Amino acid sequence: MDLWNHVRPQASEKELMIVGRVFVLLLVLVSILWIPVIQASQGGQLFIYIQSISSYLQPPVAVVFIMGCFWKRSNEKGAFWGLILGLILGLIRLILDFIYAQPQCDQPDERPAVVKDIHYLYFSMILSAVTLITMSAMSWCTEPPSKEMVSRLTWFTRHDPVVHKEQVPQASPLPPTLSQNGPAEASSTNIQLDTVQENMSKTHSCDVTRKQSRVVRAILWLCGLEGKDQAELVSREDPVIVSLEENPAVKALLNINLILCISCAIFLWGYFA
Repeated sequence: MDLWNHVRPQASEKELMIVGRVFVLLLVLVSILWIPVIQASQGGQLFIYIQSISSYLQPPVAVVFIMGCFWKRSNEKGAFWGLILGLILGLIRLILDFIYAQPQCDQPDERPAVVKDIHYLYFSMILSAVTLITMSAMSWCTEPPSKEMVSRLTWFTRHDPVVHKEQVPQASPLPPTLSQNGPAEASSTNIQLDTVQENMSKTHSCDVTRKQSRVVRAILWLCGLEGKDQAELVSREDPVIVSLEENPAVKALLNINLILCISCAIFLWGYFA
């Protein structure tokens, strides 16, 4: 939906919802059609297939994310070129794995050296190193981000003071114009106008609901748009910045659970890989 906003900046909420649901359906169809490819690759072993795909595509994203969290000097250009180079190398290795299948035991292995001699886990380490070097070099060669851009976003700037935006005072509404008969007549006139506008909006919504057929209502229900008006605007409020301070007992408990989860993940990875 974010890409669709660039294609159609004036897209309504209903259109964005429909595009999102259609894209999910397309992904489901692609996943179903991709099952024979999984069966043909890596000898039909699903775990090895998942780990190999992850090793080709996830290291650039992980390196960029970690560098952005722990290095204040990293900038947008470094992250962009690190991702581009890392994903290109990962896609090349992924395509080579699909083209050159693993031969049987009694057949000669004529695959390229990058596929035959380098395990996919070793390739993920090489891919991470290439992404790290590219991102670091591009970040050093370009301008650093400003302090406002990294404030409270990295590990070393998480305790920076909060800078509140200057709030522009709202203009006070103009006083209502009084008629010759005084404020009572003006207030009654405003009440009558509000009542007429409310009745017109209700009548319009009822007419629109009656004109919709069952098929249209079913489509709107599937897209999660039943009972919503196109002119309804979503109120976007500024997020409230909360403190990052934690209770020491809760902090210790979370750290212990984190160590246990990481230890279990490393054991399972090493045992099954």
